[in-house]
Amino acid sequence: MKVRYAGVFSVNTATSPPAQKELFGHPRGLYVLAMTEMWERFSFYGTRAFLVLYLVAAVDKGGLGWSNEKQGTVYGLYAGSVYLFGLLGGWVADRFIGARLCVVFGALGIIAGNSLLAAGTANLVYPGLALIAIGTGFLKPNTTTMVGSLYAPKDIRRDKAFSIYYMGINTGALLSPLVCGPLAELVNWRIGFLVAAIGMVLGLIQYLLQQKLLGDVGTRITKKARVAIDAAKKPFTRPEWMRIAAIGIFFVFSAIFWAAFEQAGSSLNLFADQMTSKNLFGFPIPASILQSVQPIFVITLAPIIASLFVRMGKHEPSSPIKFSLGLLGASAGFWVVAYASSLTVFGKVSVNWLLLVYFLHTLGELCLSPVGLSLMTKLAPPRINGLMMGVFFASIAAGNYAAGFIGGNFEPNAASLVHLFGLVATVTLAAAIILVFLTPWIKKLMGDVK
Repeated sequence: MKVRYAGVFSVNTATSPPAQKELFGHPRGLYVLAMTEMWERFSFYGTRAFLVLYLVAAVDKGGLGWSNEKQGTVYGLYAGSVYLFGLLGGWVADRFIGARLCVVFGALGIIAGNSLLAAGTANLVYPGLALIAIGTGFLKPNTTTMVGSLYAPKDIRRDKAFSIYYMGINTGALLSPLVCGPLAELVNWRIGFLVAAIGMVLGLIQYLLQQKLLGDVGTRITKKARVAIDAAKKPFTRPEWMRIAAIGIFFVFSAIFWAAFEQAGSSLNLFADQMTSKNLFGFPIPASILQSVQPIFVITLAPIIASLFVRMGKHEPSSPIKFSLGLLGASAGFWVVAYASSLTVFGKVSVNWLLLVYFLHTLGELCLSPVGLSLMTKLAPPRINGLMMGVFFASIAAGNYAAGFIGGNFEPNAASLVHLFGLVATVTLAAAIILVFLTPWIKKLMGDVK
């Protein structure tokens, strides 16, 4: 007998989810979800590539003419809310309509939000950003939990599945700045937002047309099933509480990482626009195109990093150590950009400095982000799986709020930037060291979860 709990995870007496048709050793539903997330990320990163540039651009150039401080506050609230609403999206899926329908509502919100921004009027900026944030909060955590629901808890393919899913994310993140950024900067800001909306439309269409490939994953809970679940519900066990405590610790260090990493869309984006020569291989480029650099590195390096961890076998680092490595990568990148900032006293610097920064940050991201997604589906008690995925995304929200605050302190002069970026580098390095010392204790909390 099996009872679905809100379509996010399954309460099973069996040892595995229902058998599904496979492609390359994985359920075909995985590729549907990866494509959905690819188009969502196309939309999100397409907008992110030029959003702060649009906010600070002069009114006579089609922008809003905001100050760095104001754009930093708004950007941080927006980027943080995108992930904070994941808590709401996970809760609604768990308790009411299921993950599958939440994804549809989320996509519609993203389309509507970008359409409002494409209207090009200042009074529609706030509602447009709000709709995107809410829509992403409904879509993103629920596609992720459905990926986990395709596999049995002990299925060794799960981590590989999240690597494939993560490739979908970064394919969208790679393509969108190359399309939306130049259209926005060189043609019209409104066109950039419109193309981001169209990307999500395409994602929603393919998702709706391929529902049968998802089987019954993510479907709405029935009243009969809810009664059965409520009757069988028991308090969390001690091991479950310990794993929830581990999630709380990962939350803190994840937030610190994302506060640094998400400078890509704020302070590092402004650094690219105002402090670099904006020439790549001798050709002038819009600053927004550099937002594609990290996804290129992800797609290139992800198979290498994954293969390296597999080859390490029993010597593969534990999840807490991987998180620590992620923080070290972020720290190293900011030491580099702090040094590059010191060189701006002589004039604008080469974009190659940012390429190195993004390379180091990508190494850190690959050690932390896919691991974090997989961990949430393994550590969370099944009946709150969607909510706990929302908690993980809330850590990204907290990081983005902090990232906006940091970005709001951007000032285009060497001394200020060395101080700003050096502070971020120091904090992330300290967090990495602390996490190493906490690792033995965290592993005890995690129990048999690796």
